[in-house]
Parts: sequence; C-alpha cells; structure tokens
Amino acid sequence: MIDRREQVAAHLVLGAFAVIALAPVVRIVLGAGSLGAAWEEGSFGTYLRSSAIVTGAVVAISTVLSVLAGYAFGLMRFRGEQMLFYAILLGLTIPMEAIVVPLYYDLRDVGLTDTYWALILPQAALSTAFGTFWMRAFFRSVPRSLIEAARLDGSSSWMTLWRIVLPLGRPAVLTMVVLVFMWTWNEFLLALVMVADESLRTAPLGLAFFQGRNTSDEALLAAGALIVAAPVVVVYLFLQRHFIRGMLGGAVKG
Repeated sequence: MIDRREQVAAHLVLGAFAVIALAPVVRIVLGAGSLGAAWEEGSFGTYLRSSAIVTGAVVAISTVLSVLAGYAFGLMRFRGEQMLFYAILLGLTIPMEAIVVPLYYDLRDVGLTDTYWALILPQAALSTAFGTFWMRAFFRSVPRSLIEAARLDGSSSWMTLWRIVLPLGRPAVLTMVVLVFMWTWNEFLLALVMVADESLRTAPLGLAFFQGRNTSDEALLAAGALIVAAPVVVVYLFLQRHFIRGMLGGAVKG
C-alpha cells in the first residue's frame, strides 16, 4: 500500500513536471497577437487545407491496412508469417532522415514530387508499420475462446473481424488514429524536401516560412503557432478518453 506521504510526494513531482511542460505553452498563449492578422499574412488557410488532406489520407490508409494486417498476424497462421512481420517492423527502425534523399529521387523519377502523393505514400507506409505492430498486439490479446465460438457459429474471418473483434478494439484503434494523426500533422522534413509549390505546403512547413518573414514579431509568431497546433489539440481533447483507455488497456501487450 502507498501511504499518504508517498502520494503527496508523487503528486508534487508530477505537478513540477507538469509546470515545466506547460510553461512554454502558457507563454505562447499569453504572448499571442491577433489570430486574424496571422491567418491572413501567413496564408494558413492554404497550409491547413494541405495538412488536412495529407493527414486525413494517411490516417485512413494506414488505419485500414493496419487493422487488416494486425488481424492477419494476430489471429491467423500462414507460411512465412514471422519473417513477413519482422520485415514490416523494419519500418519502425528506419528514421525519415535516413531515407528522405533517395526517396526524393525515386518519387521524382515517377513524377510524384510536388504532389500530395509524395507526402501521403511515405508517411502511410511508415505509419502502417507501427499500426500493424499495435493492432497485432491487441488482436493477440483477444480470448481465443471468443474467436472459436464465432467460427463454430459459422462466422467467416471477415465477419469475425468487423462484427465481433473490431468493436472490442475501438480504444486501440482510436489510440492509433490519434498517434498517427499527431505524427503526420507535425511532419516537417518530408514536406520541406518533397514540395516546392506553396499551395502544397503543410502547416508546420508554412509556419517555418512564416517565422522567417516575421522573426522580430513574437506576438504574430505565437499566434501562428497556435493556429498550427490547434487541430492537434482539438483532436486529442475530442478523443482523449478513448486514447487514455487504449494506452492503459494494454493495447501493446503481447
């Protein structure tokens, strides 16, 4: 049992770390100038639209592929299963910085640079590697008796997935969606290398160019930072209950 003194000490330590983490955020919020002026001068409407297109596509593609792959690796048995799974996991070990230059030349050769696809396809591939690992862990935690009972009732693999197993994994799926959304929205290097057209710039890249033009106006920069960060905050607040449940529910065990 944890006594009261240990609880107080733990809360004090957590409170101190919370203050350290939130202090820069509070400073930006309090120092922000006119959001309208930043929106107009920084063309953030265009940048946010690009980020929404890229992030929405990456989340949709990686979620579908991750659920299907995680189901196959978690509940099915087939030849080469382990080797294929570990090959997919290689995507988790390769940083974007290591592949962005050869990736640029490969995409340029097929005419995909300066398009949304140059941002969507690489990020969807990397996110699917993580998502496959994440969903496989969840599916492996599903009681085998539930799967066997469904099959005895004549349920196919598709029916078992969509009507029985997946509803149980809603917290795990939504946690994955939040993580992929945040990673994709905040991606900077890929957009910097792959696109030159200003209309295709994502929000973080647009904020960097906006900062370069307004290095001395801290209030305007703070307002721009709030605009770029707002969608991530809104998505997290909207899905925080499911996100926390997915993290605490052992979505990555197994």
